[in-house]
Amino acid sequence: MIVTVTPNPSLDRTYEVPSLERGGVVRATGERMDPGGKGVNVSRAVAAAGRRTVAVLPLGGAPGALVADLLHAQGIEVASVPLAGATRSNIALAEADGVLTKINAPGPELSAEEQESLLETVRRQSRGADWIACCGSLPRGLAPSWYADLVARAHAAGVRIALDTSGPALLEALREGPDVVKPNAQELAEAVGRPLATVGDAVKAAEELRGLGARTVLASLGADGQLLVGGDGAWYGSARVGAVRSNVGAGDSSLSGFLIAGGTGPEALALAVAHGAAAVQLPGSVMPTPADLDPAAVSVTADVPVDRPLTEPVS
Repeated sequence: MIVTVTPNPSLDRTYEVPSLERGGVVRATGERMDPGGKGVNVSRAVAAAGRRTVAVLPLGGAPGALVADLLHAQGIEVASVPLAGATRSNIALAEADGVLTKINAPGPELSAEEQESLLETVRRQSRGADWIACCGSLPRGLAPSWYADLVARAHAAGVRIALDTSGPALLEALREGPDVVKPNAQELAEAVGRPLATVGDAVKAAEELRGLGARTVLASLGADGQLLVGGDGAWYGSARVGAVRSNVGAGDSSLSGFLIAGGTGPEALALAVAHGAAAVQLPGSVMPTPADLDPAAVSVTADVPVDRPLTEPVS
């Protein structure tokens, strides 16, 4: 069972459009409304795979009630923390060529009581969990050390924890030794304070995060695949992908595949890559089911192509 924690969830509206024209009227060719937030997406992907998951998240107002309803409709158990403020609403515009434009609202500010209630809810729900996945940005009111506190509490309870966040919150949490961290290339570059131009640069950055406390690093490199760097070595995974429809939630889908497969080793990386590749070929933030996966399209190797330039170098 996988518990997810999303401190700053959202109600996500995705519109598919031919192209964007600033100042013009753009007519959508498709639209979706989904519960959003990185941890929420992990729960949705885990549920789509037929596994049990509990989504812990603070919810408030009409948008929060709709998020809970949408999650329940997908068979996801929801452990909500009531908020005085309203859950944020986000908008994504997906163009036909795969370019995505996102407008993310800031979200409500959590009071000291709401913050503690969130931590207590995680503690209660984590009994018997195989993993806790803490994902996304921190809302207003939560200090950068909040995730570090959560990692420490999870380890004290004997539960493994995966962390997908960035900036000061990631760096603070590293000192508590999260079992898995899952940065993308931009977040990896930000964490080590230097640009990444090649896959080898990304490997070195991942090793630095391990030096700071992370036990395993699962790094998403977009079109350039994924890296897994741990105490027993490094692996590189990639997949053949057809038309890209939307990359919303692709990294979250990858993390879910990794955790479903046990959260360690090349087999888990292979399922992570398969989930991510399937997700980008689906509309909006739709999470893949087992029928959407194409394991034959996935390649995983310990012969990491360190000299391979990144398609989109991170400066």
